[in-house]
Amino acid sequence: MKKFLLQVVSDTNDINEKNVIGVASFVIMTVFAITDIVTGTLGQGLVVNEFIYNSFMVLVLGAFGISGIEKIFGNKNNKENNAEE
Repeated sequence: MKKFLLQVVSDTNDINEKNVIGVASFVIMTVFAITDIVTGTLGQGLVVNEFIYNSFMVLVLGAFGISGIEKIFGNKNNKENNAEE
């Protein structure tokens, strides 16, 4: 795990940091949802501030949206550099 974290913060890596943040935020949102369902069936309320949940939702949508746009349009600088070689 330590090696993975060091690769994520490194300048030269093959790991897409946006995807890591997106997946982590999605996991947290899923844990919130499951916990809310379980506590609801037990008759207890789970108090989660709406702005916290919305913040994670925006992180997920932003991270995966940016990654999707990069895949669709690609990195023009990278294509130009490869064409010159």
